[in-house]
Amino acid sequence: MAVFTDTTPPRAPENYGNLRGDRGFVAAAHDGLNNATQRRNLEHATTTIRNKRAHAVEETPDWEQLRSAGSALKEDVAARMPELLEQFEEAVTARGGIVHWARDAKEANEIITQLIQDTGETDVVKVKSMATQEIGLNEHLEEAGISARETDLAELIVQLGEDKPSHILVPAIHRNRAEIRDIFVRQMPNTDESLQANPPELAEASRKFLREQFMKAKVAISGANFGVAENGVINIVESEGNGRMCVTLPETLITVMGIEKLVPTFQDLEVFLQLLPRSSTAERMNPYTSMWTGVTEGDGPQNFHLVLLDNGRTAALSNPVGSQALKCIRCSACLNVCPVYERAGGHAYGSVYPGPIGISLTPQLTGMKDHHDPSASLPYACSLCGRCDEVCPVKIPLSQVILENRYQKVTHATPPVESKLFDLVEFVWAKPKVWNTLTRLVAFGRVLGGFNGTIDSLPLFMSGWSEGRDTAVPPKKSFRQWFESDEARDLLAQAREEGLPSAAVQSPDQGSEKEK
Repeated sequence: MAVFTDTTPPRAPENYGNLRGDRGFVAAAHDGLNNATQRRNLEHATTTIRNKRAHAVEETPDWEQLRSAGSALKEDVAARMPELLEQFEEAVTARGGIVHWARDAKEANEIITQLIQDTGETDVVKVKSMATQEIGLNEHLEEAGISARETDLAELIVQLGEDKPSHILVPAIHRNRAEIRDIFVRQMPNTDESLQANPPELAEASRKFLREQFMKAKVAISGANFGVAENGVINIVESEGNGRMCVTLPETLITVMGIEKLVPTFQDLEVFLQLLPRSSTAERMNPYTSMWTGVTEGDGPQNFHLVLLDNGRTAALSNPVGSQALKCIRCSACLNVCPVYERAGGHAYGSVYPGPIGISLTPQLTGMKDHHDPSASLPYACSLCGRCDEVCPVKIPLSQVILENRYQKVTHATPPVESKLFDLVEFVWAKPKVWNTLTRLVAFGRVLGGFNGTIDSLPLFMSGWSEGRDTAVPPKKSFRQWFESDEARDLLAQAREEGLPSAAVQSPDQGSEKEK
């Protein structure tokens, strides 16, 4: 038995798996913004999904009560995490399962690799799992000489295309059917140029290919949507049936589950199995709901291993605001309403978790050690429009968590020069004569605007500001300089004669900027 009590994230950055990208959001977003095909695919897909979801929600009269119940249950889990984890481990072990505890991605990958090697197998099948994506399991297994075949259709498309997922629910959402057809022809056995780019033929080709994988696999790996503390039940929900094949046919089943996926009682699933399908696929009920616990002689896998994953979750629990992100049930509703995600695409976020939940959850799991950390740019990949708050089925206050992450970034991950600059500003503002002198010198900054009157690029450490926006040139005179002029006095006198308030008077520079 091992319950996590350490409230610091894993120290080695490489132990986070696929939570950190190589670049910050601003730099990576340019790729998506410049990819017209991807932007068109995303706009069509997210619009369709969110419209269907809205209809599925509207027909549920107690939707808001369900959201409140789901939120309350998740908060209860967070408050009693150690107790529930111990109860869960005891229940799984009592039914013949073996529980392993992994502090980070590195430990989880090592545990799973060893379990597979102990079976003597080199080929495994996988159910779609965000947890295994998070820890970078496929890449780690490949290094160990083990082939992990994704069986979810969208995950299979991503894997065959040597790509990365760009959406929590629909990993290949950035691909259209023509691109998928080309990937199948190029990478899938028993396909050729006669394959047509229409859904029935593409689905049939993948079905034939995957059936062979299911029938020969001795080991399967799954994630978990929920784990029930009182009886050790593991639950996954899906739409294709591949998960059912993976958790019933092989001899060994390995499940990777984030510790936040717990629910206290079996009855609590009633709430989440109504919230999740409607919020994710806009279905009243998902086609396949699989539940198992431990092993049953002569029925299903005879070896069951459960890997409980922390990977920064315990650390996130220590933040009263940030810990709200751990309530997430991975429905992806927030991605489908996010204007930033729709234009930048999922790959821009670096983390396996894109969109609003990604910029809320990832910095909580990884921390932001300095301003060079790619996670430090994520809290600003948001317009704070609040649409994600409205659709979250468990009422995560995503906007508040994002603002908290911005606060953490400013507090702990700002460039060293920034605090020095604010000290300088404090000094200048405390000295009126120094301030007035500096404001008179600001006009010289007009030379940076060249002939078009706009500063496209700021120098040195200020260049980050101008990468994504233009800066207007300063006026020829400061307001105080103008206010002391004869022109200002004449305008004020005229305003008094006409009965206008003094605030209606504008300097020439102010007026010209407004007209521009």
